[in-house]
Amino acid sequence: MPLPLTSDPGEDRLEDTLALCLSGGGYRAMLFHLGTLWYLNDAGVLPKLDRVSSVSGGSITAGVLATRWGELAFDARGKSPKFADKVVAPIRKMAGTTIDVGSVIFGALLPGTTISDRIIKNYRKILFGDLTLQDIPDRPRFVINATNMQTGSLFRFSKPYIADWRIGLVRNPRTLVAAAVAASSAFPPILSPARLDFEHSEWSELNTAQCGRPPFTTKVVLTDGGVYDNMGIETTWKRCKRVLVSDAGGRYQAEADPHGDWVRQGLRVNATIDNQVRSLRKRQVVEAFKDPDDPHKGAYWGMWTPPSEYATHSLPIDDAPALELANTPTRLAAIADNLQNRIINFGYGMAERAIRSYFDPAALAPAAFPCPGGV
Repeated sequence: MPLPLTSDPGEDRLEDTLALCLSGGGYRAMLFHLGTLWYLNDAGVLPKLDRVSSVSGGSITAGVLATRWGELAFDARGKSPKFADKVVAPIRKMAGTTIDVGSVIFGALLPGTTISDRIIKNYRKILFGDLTLQDIPDRPRFVINATNMQTGSLFRFSKPYIADWRIGLVRNPRTLVAAAVAASSAFPPILSPARLDFEHSEWSELNTAQCGRPPFTTKVVLTDGGVYDNMGIETTWKRCKRVLVSDAGGRYQAEADPHGDWVRQGLRVNATIDNQVRSLRKRQVVEAFKDPDDPHKGAYWGMWTPPSEYATHSLPIDDAPALELANTPTRLAAIADNLQNRIINFGYGMAERAIRSYFDPAALAPAAFPCPGGV
Protein backbone atom coordinates (compact mmCIF):
# COMPACT_ATOMS: atom_id res chain seq x y z
CA MET A 1 0.00 0.00 0.00
CA PRO A 2 1.18 3.59 -0.62
CA LEU A 3 2.84 5.14 2.40
CA PRO A 4 1.08 8.06 4.14
CA LEU A 5 3.91 10.59 4.34
CA THR A 6 1.83 13.75 4.62
CA SER A 7 -0.69 15.25 6.97
CA ASP A 8 -2.01 18.24 5.03
CA PRO A 9 -5.63 17.39 4.09
CA GLY A 10 -5.73 19.92 1.25
CA GLU A 11 -3.03 18.44 -1.01
CA ASP A 12 -4.44 15.04 -1.97
CA ARG A 13 -4.46 15.02 -5.79
CA LEU A 14 -1.86 12.63 -7.21
CA GLU A 15 -0.89 13.30 -10.84
CA ASP A 16 1.68 11.92 -13.29
CA THR A 17 4.06 14.84 -12.76
CA LEU A 18 7.73 15.22 -11.86
CA ALA A 19 8.95 16.90 -8.66
CA LEU A 20 12.33 17.76 -7.21
CA CYS A 21 12.86 18.05 -3.45
CA LEU A 22 15.81 20.00 -2.02
CA SER A 23 16.71 19.47 1.64
CA GLY A 24 18.16 21.75 4.27
CA GLY A 25 21.79 22.00 5.33
CA GLY A 26 23.05 25.59 5.04
CA TYR A 27 25.58 26.50 2.36
CA ARG A 28 26.64 22.86 2.21
CA ALA A 29 23.16 21.94 0.98
CA MET A 30 22.96 25.00 -1.26
CA LEU A 31 26.08 23.87 -3.15
CA PHE A 32 25.24 20.15 -3.19
CA HIS A 33 21.85 20.98 -4.69
CA LEU A 34 23.54 23.28 -7.19
CA GLY A 35 25.42 20.21 -8.38
CA THR A 36 22.10 18.36 -8.61
CA LEU A 37 20.58 21.15 -10.73
CA TRP A 38 23.69 21.24 -12.92
CA TYR A 39 23.33 17.54 -13.70
CA LEU A 40 19.59 17.93 -14.37
CA ASN A 41 20.36 20.79 -16.74
CA ASP A 42 23.03 18.83 -18.60
CA ALA A 43 20.66 15.85 -18.78
CA GLY A 44 17.82 17.96 -20.18
CA VAL A 45 15.57 17.30 -17.16
CA LEU A 46 15.16 20.81 -15.72
CA PRO A 47 12.39 21.95 -18.09
CA LYS A 48 10.52 18.68 -17.42
CA LEU A 49 10.06 19.56 -13.74
CA ASP A 50 6.51 20.34 -12.64
CA ARG A 51 7.28 21.19 -9.01
CA VAL A 52 10.32 22.15 -6.93
CA SER A 53 9.86 21.90 -3.16
CA SER A 54 12.57 23.16 -0.83
CA VAL A 55 13.47 23.83 2.77
CA SER A 56 16.23 25.77 4.47
CA GLY A 57 19.54 25.80 2.56
CA GLY A 58 17.80 24.11 -0.35
CA SER A 59 15.47 27.10 -0.59
CA ILE A 60 18.41 29.40 -1.36
CA THR A 61 19.23 27.26 -4.41
CA ALA A 62 15.57 26.93 -5.37
CA GLY A 63 15.05 30.68 -4.99
CA VAL A 64 17.89 31.44 -7.39
CA LEU A 65 16.58 28.93 -9.94
CA ALA A 66 13.05 30.34 -9.63
CA THR A 67 14.06 33.98 -10.04
CA ARG A 68 16.35 33.22 -13.03
CA TRP A 69 14.09 30.68 -14.70
CA GLY A 70 12.80 33.08 -17.34
CA GLU A 71 16.35 33.84 -18.48
CA LEU A 72 17.52 30.25 -18.98
CA ALA A 73 16.30 29.83 -22.58
CA PHE A 74 16.37 26.02 -22.82
CA ASP A 75 17.43 24.60 -26.18
CA ALA A 76 15.86 21.71 -28.11
CA ARG A 77 17.66 19.19 -25.86
CA GLY A 78 16.19 20.79 -22.72
CA LYS A 79 19.54 22.26 -21.70
CA SER A 80 20.19 25.91 -20.86
CA PRO A 81 23.51 27.30 -22.12
CA LYS A 82 23.02 30.17 -19.68
CA PHE A 83 22.82 27.96 -16.58
CA ALA A 84 26.36 28.67 -15.36
CA ASP A 85 25.94 32.42 -15.71
CA LYS A 86 22.40 32.76 -14.38
CA VAL A 87 22.32 30.11 -11.64
CA VAL A 88 25.83 28.92 -10.77
CA ALA A 89 27.49 32.35 -10.54
CA PRO A 90 25.08 33.97 -8.03
CA ILE A 91 24.97 30.89 -5.81
CA ARG A 92 28.77 30.71 -5.71
CA LYS A 93 28.88 34.41 -4.84
CA MET A 94 26.50 33.69 -1.95
CA ALA A 95 28.64 30.73 -0.87
CA GLY A 96 31.66 33.02 -0.64
CA THR A 97 29.92 35.43 1.75
CA THR A 98 29.46 34.89 5.49
CA ILE A 99 26.10 36.24 6.62
CA ASP A 100 25.20 34.31 9.77
CA VAL A 101 27.67 35.88 12.24
CA GLY A 102 27.05 39.50 11.23
CA SER A 103 23.29 38.95 11.15
CA VAL A 104 23.33 37.55 14.68
CA ILE A 105 25.54 40.32 16.06
CA PHE A 106 23.80 43.28 14.43
CA GLY A 107 20.34 41.78 14.69
CA ALA A 108 20.77 41.22 18.41
CA LEU A 109 22.46 44.54 19.25
CA LEU A 110 20.93 47.16 16.96
CA PRO A 111 17.54 48.52 18.03
CA GLY A 112 14.64 48.18 15.60
CA THR A 113 16.07 45.22 13.70
CA THR A 114 16.10 41.44 14.11
CA ILE A 115 18.40 38.64 13.05
CA SER A 116 15.85 37.66 10.42
CA ASP A 117 15.78 41.25 9.11
CA ARG A 118 19.54 41.09 8.59
CA ILE A 119 19.32 37.76 6.78
CA ILE A 120 16.63 39.18 4.48
CA LYS A 121 18.80 42.22 3.81
CA ASN A 122 21.71 40.00 2.75
CA TYR A 123 19.54 37.81 0.52
CA ARG A 124 18.12 40.94 -1.15
CA LYS A 125 21.56 42.45 -1.66
CA ILE A 126 23.31 39.36 -3.03
CA LEU A 127 20.58 37.30 -4.72
CA PHE A 128 17.01 38.47 -4.99
CA GLY A 129 16.70 42.23 -4.85
CA ASP A 130 13.05 43.31 -4.62
CA LEU A 131 11.64 40.31 -6.51
CA THR A 132 8.44 38.91 -5.04
CA LEU A 133 6.67 35.57 -5.31
CA GLN A 134 4.79 37.03 -8.29
CA ASP A 135 8.10 37.23 -10.19
CA ILE A 136 8.70 33.48 -10.23
CA PRO A 137 7.31 31.13 -12.93
CA ASP A 138 3.95 29.38 -12.97
CA ARG A 139 5.72 26.16 -14.01
CA PRO A 140 7.50 24.57 -12.42
CA ARG A 141 5.61 25.39 -9.25
CA PHE A 142 8.22 26.48 -6.72
CA VAL A 143 7.19 25.83 -3.10
CA ILE A 144 9.42 27.34 -0.41
CA ASN A 145 8.61 25.75 2.93
CA ALA A 146 8.91 27.11 6.46
CA THR A 147 7.52 25.80 9.75
CA ASN A 148 4.82 27.74 11.58
CA MET A 149 5.75 27.82 15.26
CA GLN A 150 2.20 28.85 16.20
CA THR A 151 0.28 26.11 14.40
CA GLY A 152 2.94 23.39 14.13
CA SER A 153 2.17 23.12 10.41
CA LEU A 154 4.09 23.58 7.21
CA PHE A 155 3.89 27.19 6.00
CA ARG A 156 4.14 27.20 2.20
CA PHE A 157 5.22 30.11 0.00
CA SER A 158 4.39 29.85 -3.72
CA LYS A 159 3.27 32.12 -6.54
CA PRO A 160 -0.46 31.23 -6.44
CA TYR A 161 -0.74 31.36 -2.66
CA ILE A 162 0.79 31.27 0.78
CA ALA A 163 -0.80 28.49 2.79
CA ASP A 164 -1.05 26.98 6.23
CA TRP A 165 -3.90 24.47 6.30
CA ARG A 166 -4.75 25.40 9.89
CA ILE A 167 -5.14 29.08 8.93
CA GLY A 168 -6.08 29.48 5.26
CA LEU A 169 -4.65 31.02 2.09
CA VAL A 170 -3.15 34.31 0.96
CA ARG A 171 -3.88 34.46 -2.76
CA ASN A 172 -1.34 35.95 -5.20
CA PRO A 173 1.07 37.03 -2.44
CA ARG A 174 3.57 39.80 -3.03
CA THR A 175 5.93 38.62 -0.29
CA LEU A 176 9.60 39.17 -1.09
CA VAL A 177 11.41 36.04 -2.29
CA ALA A 178 14.18 37.07 0.14
CA ALA A 179 11.70 36.98 3.03
CA ALA A 180 10.34 33.57 2.05
CA VAL A 181 13.86 32.10 1.75
CA ALA A 182 14.90 33.72 5.05
CA ALA A 183 11.92 32.15 6.82
CA SER A 184 12.64 28.77 5.25
CA SER A 185 16.31 28.95 6.33
CA ALA A 186 15.79 30.37 9.83
CA PHE A 187 17.90 27.72 11.55
CA PRO A 188 16.90 27.34 15.21
CA PRO A 189 17.78 28.57 17.70
CA ILE A 190 20.22 31.20 16.36
CA LEU A 191 18.53 32.48 13.17
CA SER A 192 14.99 31.79 14.35
CA PRO A 193 12.24 32.97 14.47
CA ALA A 194 11.29 34.87 11.35
CA ARG A 195 8.25 37.10 11.90
CA LEU A 196 5.95 38.18 9.08
CA ASP A 197 3.06 40.62 9.33
CA PHE A 198 -0.15 40.27 7.31
CA GLU A 199 -3.51 41.97 7.26
CA HIS A 200 -6.29 39.66 8.36
CA SER A 201 -8.17 40.70 5.21
CA GLU A 202 -5.39 39.20 3.03
CA TRP A 203 -6.42 35.69 4.08
CA SER A 204 -9.18 33.69 2.42
CA GLU A 205 -10.69 30.22 2.87
CA LEU A 206 -10.08 30.60 6.57
CA ASN A 207 -10.07 27.47 8.70
CA THR A 208 -12.04 29.03 11.54
CA ALA A 209 -12.34 25.71 13.32
CA GLN A 210 -8.55 25.72 13.72
CA CYS A 211 -6.46 28.92 13.60
CA GLY A 212 -8.12 31.14 11.00
CA ARG A 213 -8.16 34.24 13.17
CA PRO A 214 -5.76 36.89 14.58
CA PRO A 215 -3.00 36.72 15.69
CA PHE A 216 -2.44 33.60 13.57
CA THR A 217 -3.41 35.59 10.47
CA THR A 218 -1.62 38.83 11.36
CA LYS A 219 1.56 38.02 13.31
CA VAL A 220 3.07 34.87 11.84
CA VAL A 221 6.04 33.32 13.65
CA LEU A 222 8.13 30.98 11.50
CA THR A 223 11.22 28.83 11.78
CA ASP A 224 13.29 26.66 9.46
CA GLY A 225 11.26 24.48 7.10
CA GLY A 226 13.48 21.55 8.02
CA VAL A 227 11.99 21.47 11.51
CA TYR A 228 8.81 20.06 9.97
CA ASP A 229 10.17 18.28 6.88
CA ASN A 230 13.91 18.41 6.28
CA MET A 231 13.69 17.02 2.74
CA GLY A 232 10.80 19.14 1.46
CA ILE A 233 8.83 16.03 0.54
CA GLU A 234 5.36 16.74 1.90
CA THR A 235 4.26 19.27 -0.71
CA THR A 236 5.18 16.87 -3.54
CA TRP A 237 4.12 13.46 -2.26
CA LYS A 238 0.34 13.83 -2.65
CA ARG A 239 0.70 15.71 -5.94
CA CYS A 240 3.46 14.04 -7.99
CA LYS A 241 3.95 10.39 -8.92
CA ARG A 242 7.58 10.93 -9.90
CA VAL A 243 9.79 12.42 -7.19
CA LEU A 244 13.53 13.13 -7.10
CA VAL A 245 15.00 13.80 -3.65
CA SER A 246 18.35 15.53 -3.11
CA ASP A 247 19.30 15.30 0.56
CA ALA A 248 22.21 17.29 1.99
CA GLY A 249 21.00 17.31 5.58
CA GLY A 250 23.26 16.79 8.55
CA ARG A 251 23.81 13.54 10.39
CA TYR A 252 23.17 12.66 14.01
CA GLN A 253 26.55 12.27 15.67
CA ALA A 254 27.26 9.77 18.43
CA GLU A 255 28.37 11.17 21.80
CA ALA A 256 30.26 8.98 24.27
CA ASP A 257 29.49 11.26 27.23
CA PRO A 258 26.35 13.38 26.66
CA HIS A 259 26.03 16.53 28.76
CA GLY A 260 23.88 16.32 31.87
CA ASP A 261 22.93 19.98 32.31
CA TRP A 262 19.36 20.90 31.43
CA VAL A 263 20.13 23.13 28.45
CA ARG A 264 22.55 20.87 26.57
CA GLN A 265 20.68 17.73 27.55
CA GLY A 266 17.50 19.31 26.18
CA LEU A 267 19.23 20.13 22.90
CA ARG A 268 20.52 16.57 22.65
CA VAL A 269 17.08 15.11 23.31
CA ASN A 270 15.54 17.38 20.67
CA ALA A 271 18.25 16.34 18.20
CA THR A 272 17.50 12.69 18.92
CA ILE A 273 13.78 13.17 18.28
CA ASP A 274 14.52 15.10 15.09
CA ASN A 275 16.89 12.39 13.87
CA GLN A 276 14.28 9.68 14.33
CA VAL A 277 11.67 11.65 12.36
CA ARG A 278 14.10 12.34 9.51
CA SER A 279 15.28 8.73 9.39
CA LEU A 280 11.71 7.44 9.30
CA ARG A 281 10.76 9.80 6.47
CA LYS A 282 13.81 8.78 4.45
CA ARG A 283 13.07 5.07 4.93
CA GLN A 284 9.45 5.58 3.92
CA VAL A 285 10.45 7.36 0.72
CA VAL A 286 13.04 4.77 -0.30
CA GLU A 287 10.70 1.87 0.49
CA ALA A 288 7.90 3.53 -1.49
CA PHE A 289 10.16 3.71 -4.55
CA LYS A 290 10.86 -0.02 -4.18
CA ASP A 291 7.22 -1.03 -3.63
CA PRO A 292 5.60 -2.15 -6.92
CA ASP A 293 2.16 -1.33 -5.50
CA ASP A 294 3.07 2.26 -4.65
CA PRO A 295 2.33 4.74 -7.45
CA HIS A 296 5.41 6.80 -6.68
CA LYS A 297 8.59 6.31 -8.66
CA GLY A 298 11.81 8.22 -8.29
CA ALA A 299 15.26 8.37 -6.77
CA TYR A 300 16.85 9.49 -3.53
CA TRP A 301 20.46 10.56 -3.08
CA GLY A 302 22.11 11.98 0.00
CA MET A 303 25.46 13.24 1.18
CA TRP A 304 25.65 10.45 3.75
CA THR A 305 24.93 7.65 1.28
CA PRO A 306 28.20 5.91 0.32
CA PRO A 307 28.70 6.48 -3.43
CA SER A 308 29.79 2.85 -3.76
CA GLU A 309 26.19 1.76 -3.10
CA TYR A 310 25.16 2.89 -6.59
CA ALA A 311 25.94 0.37 -9.32
CA THR A 312 25.51 2.68 -12.29
CA HIS A 313 27.75 5.69 -12.77
CA SER A 314 30.23 7.27 -15.13
CA LEU A 315 32.03 9.61 -12.73
CA PRO A 316 34.40 8.43 -9.97
CA ILE A 317 33.50 9.25 -6.35
CA ASP A 318 35.30 7.47 -3.52
CA ASP A 319 33.54 6.94 -0.21
CA ALA A 320 36.21 8.58 1.98
CA PRO A 321 36.24 12.07 0.40
CA ALA A 322 32.45 11.91 0.13
CA LEU A 323 32.21 11.37 3.89
CA GLU A 324 34.58 14.29 4.44
CA LEU A 325 32.34 16.60 2.40
CA ALA A 326 29.22 15.39 4.21
CA ASN A 327 30.79 16.65 7.44
CA THR A 328 31.00 20.25 6.16
CA PRO A 329 29.39 22.43 8.88
CA THR A 330 25.76 23.53 8.51
CA ARG A 331 26.21 27.30 8.39
CA LEU A 332 25.69 30.37 6.24
CA ALA A 333 29.44 30.96 6.28
CA ALA A 334 31.91 31.49 3.43
CA ILE A 335 33.28 28.35 1.79
CA ALA A 336 36.59 28.40 -0.11
CA ASP A 337 36.41 28.04 -3.89
CA ASN A 338 38.12 24.64 -4.03
CA LEU A 339 35.71 23.22 -1.43
CA GLN A 340 32.80 24.73 -3.33
CA ASN A 341 34.02 22.89 -6.44
CA ARG A 342 34.13 19.58 -4.61
CA ILE A 343 30.66 19.90 -3.03
CA ILE A 344 29.11 20.93 -6.37
CA ASN A 345 30.79 17.99 -8.10
CA PHE A 346 29.60 15.70 -5.32
CA GLY A 347 25.97 16.74 -5.84
CA TYR A 348 26.37 16.39 -9.61
CA GLY A 349 27.86 12.90 -9.35
CA MET A 350 25.37 11.62 -6.77
CA ALA A 351 22.42 12.84 -8.83
CA GLU A 352 23.82 11.00 -11.84
CA ARG A 353 24.31 7.78 -9.85
CA ALA A 354 20.86 7.75 -8.25
CA ILE A 355 18.90 8.76 -11.33
CA ARG A 356 20.65 6.32 -13.67
CA SER A 357 20.56 3.49 -11.10
CA TYR A 358 16.93 3.78 -9.97
CA PHE A 359 14.91 6.20 -12.10
CA ASP A 360 16.09 6.52 -15.70
CA PRO A 361 18.89 4.21 -16.89
CA ALA A 362 19.00 6.12 -20.18
CA ALA A 363 19.76 9.46 -18.48
CA LEU A 364 22.95 11.32 -19.36
CA ALA A 365 26.24 9.57 -18.57
CA PRO A 366 28.52 12.62 -18.25
CA ALA A 367 32.15 12.47 -19.26
CA ALA A 368 33.41 14.89 -16.61
CA PHE A 369 32.44 16.86 -13.53
CA PRO A 370 31.34 20.46 -14.11
CA CYS A 371 34.00 21.96 -11.83
CA PRO A 372 37.75 21.32 -11.75
CA GLY A 373 39.24 19.05 -9.12
CA GLY A 374 36.76 16.19 -8.87
CA VAL A 375 35.36 15.16 -5.47
